[in-house]
Amino acid sequence: MLRIAVPNKGSLSGPAAEMLHEAGYQQRRESKELRIVDPSNEVEFFYLRPRDIAIYVSSGRLDIGITGRDLLIDSGANAEEILPLGFARSTFRYATKPGTANGVEDLNGMTVATSYEGIVAKHLADNGVDASVVHLDGAVETAIELGVAEVIADVVETGTSLRNAGLEVIGEPIMKSEAVVIRRTGANGEEPKVQQFLRRLQGVLVARTYVMMDYDCRAEHLEEAVAITPGLEGPTVSPLHNEGWVAVRAMVPAKDAQRIMDDLYAIGARAILTTAIHACRL
Repeated sequence: MLRIAVPNKGSLSGPAAEMLHEAGYQQRRESKELRIVDPSNEVEFFYLRPRDIAIYVSSGRLDIGITGRDLLIDSGANAEEILPLGFARSTFRYATKPGTANGVEDLNGMTVATSYEGIVAKHLADNGVDASVVHLDGAVETAIELGVAEVIADVVETGTSLRNAGLEVIGEPIMKSEAVVIRRTGANGEEPKVQQFLRRLQGVLVARTYVMMDYDCRAEHLEEAVAITPGLEGPTVSPLHNEGWVAVRAMVPAKDAQRIMDDLYAIGARAILTTAIHACRL
């Protein structure tokens, strides 16, 4: 039975459970449940603190896990990313009072406060910067005002909270994070149950990215239409009862669907429909 670690709370928890549900796996009904078994899929789920998941997976006691790329790197655990999941995206940046520094190269001899000591220490070392790192569990914006550090490193979304604290972002991003599937470094990646799990999640990702588009067009305009909607392997084309017309079906990127419909209409296509895709295998 495949043993999988899932975040039990925070920004990773809800989207992870939703994706697993879309992939056909049972999920817990109450937040107090720490472990459930999905016998039909031969999977056992363990609901753990997101920060601990990489440690459990690296120990080999659990086969794979879902956590944040930031938490994986920060843990220093012997585990590796095998599939990005596209949710819980975040960007890590340095910030300080205006005029203190322009980038990471200016941080020599300074103290950096952060909740992600492992990430920051590695980034400073990779850039040859000799700076001290102070670990705080939250509200790092106040560290500079209280004299604990000259610089902070934290997740930055809009930057509003930093500006409200009189701080500005400096330098390039430390890293960009998102939810990822991880496994122990060097583990057998060809294990059938692991591959099945990854295929299911990849199917969800594709289903969320594409829509199915159906339309009718004149046969003489088919090549133009196919150029607009090439599909993945090529569109499905079927003759219609009305002579000279064909029906076309193809997967298209959801974000481009409206533009594609406009382009098809312009060459004479009609009855253009889009349908959500709930699951797929490529």
